[in-house]
Amino acid sequence: MDPGGVVMSVVAAAAALGAGVALGRRSHAAEMRRAQEGMKSAQDALDRGASSARQVRRVQDLILGTMQEGVLLLDGGWRTEFANDALERHLGNRPAALAQIFPLGARETVRAAAEERRPVTIEIEVGTPTRWLRVVATPAGDDGSVLVVVTDVTESRRIDSVRRDFVANASHELKTPAAAIQAAAETLRDAAADDPEAVVRFAAQLERDALRLSRIVMDLLDLSRLEAETDGHGTVDLAALIDEETERAAPASNEAGVILEIAPHPPAIVGGSARDLALLIRNLIDNAIRYTAEGGTVRVSLTTTERDAVLSVRDTGVGIPTKDLPRIFERFYRVDRARSRETGGTGLGLAIVKHVAENVGAHLAVESELGVGSTFLVRVPLAV
Repeated sequence: MDPGGVVMSVVAAAAALGAGVALGRRSHAAEMRRAQEGMKSAQDALDRGASSARQVRRVQDLILGTMQEGVLLLDGGWRTEFANDALERHLGNRPAALAQIFPLGARETVRAAAEERRPVTIEIEVGTPTRWLRVVATPAGDDGSVLVVVTDVTESRRIDSVRRDFVANASHELKTPAAAIQAAAETLRDAAADDPEAVVRFAAQLERDALRLSRIVMDLLDLSRLEAETDGHGTVDLAALIDEETERAAPASNEAGVILEIAPHPPAIVGGSARDLALLIRNLIDNAIRYTAEGGTVRVSLTTTERDAVLSVRDTGVGIPTKDLPRIFERFYRVDRARSRETGGTGLGLAIVKHVAENVGAHLAVESELGVGSTFLVRVPLAV
């Protein structure tokens, strides 16, 4: 073979091998790039999934963390998987497992739900001052996990108690004059022909009891309206209302032998309903006259500050015991029941005052001393 031809063949083969190697390298590099791009895409997808999961977890934690209800999730081994802040507030601790749940009534409720595979509810009394908690334990899976929700029901229990007391008291207050009216009517029927003097006496009693019954009904209607809504918030001159209500109360004060004084006062434009504010003034004056003995004084005054109109109703009456002061604005609460009924009181006047004050954003305060008298102060914001 020609040496030159051999050399050329070797060169050609070497060139072909080099080209093949280069092509193989380029193909391998392309595959590597594709693999890297695939891995990057997969990593990006994983990162997006992890970010999304973290976001979902943050939202869940935010929602559960801001709930007023305590939430506890126990796994199949009765170990805590999740507990929010409200649970710690209600129970006083953040249990790591079932054995650390207190009070015992709550623990037994959770155990019963897990073992019996059904929702179990209990209401328990805890702490000082007393609070009532409703614990609802619900099976959360076939593995024995349990979801526990703890709610503070103290306020709802208090409202239910107030409602029951109100119904009982209202029934009693309405029954008393109704029974008196019935008795007087029966007496009139039997004595009309034989005892004319008795007719006059019992007719007067019938009128008094009918008026008292009417007052109770009207006060109940006013109180119900005030609790539901107001007559709207316009502007009204509080000084003008005081003048009207003291003039209206003058006959009652004269009959009771009580001096009704009105201090000079400036105009005071406040926000609120004229009807509601008139009710507030009327009840404060009537209450002061009712609990002031003959020869005593009731003084009504009005002053103003930069922000408020300050209404004062001061009497020289019997006063209020310190222990009764926190309760005088409750419906049907009376310091002196016999005197209140004797003077025609319904037991609702100060409750009406309280609701009107709340509706107009006023601050209500009372100062009293037994045997000396009482002063009721109402600070009503001036209209802007």
